Order: sequence, then C-alpha cells, then structure tokens
Amino acid sequence: MIGALLVFAAATYGLTGSPAETLVKTLVCAILLQIGYFAGVVFLVWKEVQRRRRVEGTARTAAENSAASLRISRLKEPGQPNL
Repeated sequence: MIGALLVFAAATYGLTGSPAETLVKTLVCAILLQIGYFAGVVFLVWKEVQRRRRVEGTARTAAENSAASLRISRLKEPGQPNL
C-alpha cells in the first residue's frame, strides 16, 4: 500500500506541481484504499460464513438421516425371549 501511495504521490506531484494538493489527494487515496481493503475482507469473511453454514447444514442433515435410520433396542436380560 505504501508503494502504491508513493507512486500515486509522485505522479500527482508531477502533474500538479503542488505539494499541498499532492498531500490531500494522497490522503484521500489512502482512505479509499483502506475502505476497499476493509470491504474485501468483510466480503471474504461473509463468503466463508456462508460456506460453513452450508457445510454444517449438509452434515447435520446427513447425521439426522442416519440417526433416523438406526433402530435402537433395549438390552435384554438373559433368559428373556427376543422381541
């Protein structure tokens, strides 16, 4: 980011010749870069949360289906007939 800002500042100074204008535009550029970076990170986190919810939902459904197909019976005591 610092490298990009230095190049931007040099180009702006070369075009305008004004140190004050270069400083203001470079600060605005830095703020916009940070906003873009933050938005990108938020998007990636949101996307990962959606993926995990989808995976957990699939795993939960599979677990519920396998649990529903299992038949649990009581243990019988010796000598009792099979039911």
